[in-house]
Amino acid sequence: MKSRRPRSQDKVLKLLKQQNSELSAQQVYMQLRGTDHPLGLATVYRALEGLKLSGTVQARLLANGETLYSLTQADRHHLTCVQCGNSIALQDEECPVHALEQQLQRSSQFQIYYHTLEFFGLCVPCQKQQNEPQPKAKMT
Repeated sequence: MKSRRPRSQDKVLKLLKQQNSELSAQQVYMQLRGTDHPLGLATVYRALEGLKLSGTVQARLLANGETLYSLTQADRHHLTCVQCGNSIALQDEECPVHALEQQLQRSSQFQIYYHTLEFFGLCVPCQKQQNEPQPKAKMT
């Protein structure tokens, strides 16, 4: 017998499907606040955690400590700037981990839902900003 998802998870999942983008728990909460049956923030976090544990949703932790949630459709790969927080998605074919994932599934018989690959550094605008000479303070 297939177990049913709690109503809170269904609401969060429906919103993630509609948005088709990564959202933080706070963003999910704010968007659901305007509905007929809003969810509390703690309920949103519990629903996202349950969906993550079932492999329905994936989570990506940003450099600032915020977690973004999205549907588990494909693996996600990013270049993330540690200064401004901008994140650039990499193309799926640029991922060197897919072969390793398949090998691990076969050798360990571990069911892998998804993986993330993220590199942290400085984007071009932040590199330029960092390399610009700083104005000297006037002495009076």
